[in-house]
Amino acid sequence: MHLTARSLLPVLPALLVIAAATACAPQDTSSEADASSSASSASSCDPGALATEAKGKLTVGTDKPAYAPWFQDDDPASGKGFESAVAYAVAKALGYEKNQVVWQTVPFNNSFAPGEKNFDFDINQISISDERKRAVDFSSGYYDVRQAVIALKDSPYAKATTAAGLKGAKLGAQVGTTSLDTVNQVIKPTRQPAVFQKNDFAKSALRNGQVDAIVVDLPTAFYITSAEVPDAKVVGQFADSAGAAEKFGLVLDKGSALTSCVSRAVDGLRTDGTLAALEKQWLSDAVNAPVLK
Repeated sequence: MHLTARSLLPVLPALLVIAAATACAPQDTSSEADASSSASSASSCDPGALATEAKGKLTVGTDKPAYAPWFQDDDPASGKGFESAVAYAVAKALGYEKNQVVWQTVPFNNSFAPGEKNFDFDINQISISDERKRAVDFSSGYYDVRQAVIALKDSPYAKATTAAGLKGAKLGAQVGTTSLDTVNQVIKPTRQPAVFQKNDFAKSALRNGQVDAIVVDLPTAFYITSAEVPDAKVVGQFADSAGAAEKFGLVLDKGSALTSCVSRAVDGLRTDGTLAALEKQWLSDAVNAPVLK
């Protein structure tokens, strides 16, 4: 989704954040720097040496609206919400203070489309994939994510325990996301899925009975069911396919001189526990989401 998912309402209150060992998928401790990027020496990662969009500034892109729990109150610059906090942590690791970060509005699909970018990196629940790597660079993964299914509590599909149990459902997901890939490649429904430009539209379609269920990333699923559509429930989550975790990565221009520096920053935040701490602070845990076989 970006792809994996995102919704615009007040941020999830702290009392809704569930602490559990299954929190989101554990952070990998290995480096995942994009092999397509040019090698960069340590000295070139110094703030004064970074070839950023604006001298002395770090330009960060994301979509608008900026949805919770990834951002709070549609304000990426607040530092509140998981991805806002991650962006500022990466900026700090690169040597930029909060007042040196400039936010740029970038539609989700445009962020990884071919062409020159107007940002240094983009953060917007964008899953790393080989197909997207042909057009852009990715940093190391900053978050391991699973896809989840939401249905209204009174729907017969709310009781599904397997992907096969969802085949007859009218499903919905956001265009261009791994959520839609999950619908088409994992569930493989017998009915044509509904495709939406934004998860807000998918959520409304679910509420209005236009679809039986929608697929979003797991943290967004918990936020929607706890704060926005309380008549819905998380039916379940999908295990990582072939043991490979889906990861969100920061998007950079193809061949960007910053890619290795940004990946190095992300790897450092993973190693020192910053990413895990931010997950615990901002994202709901997967304690009540059974795995759909």
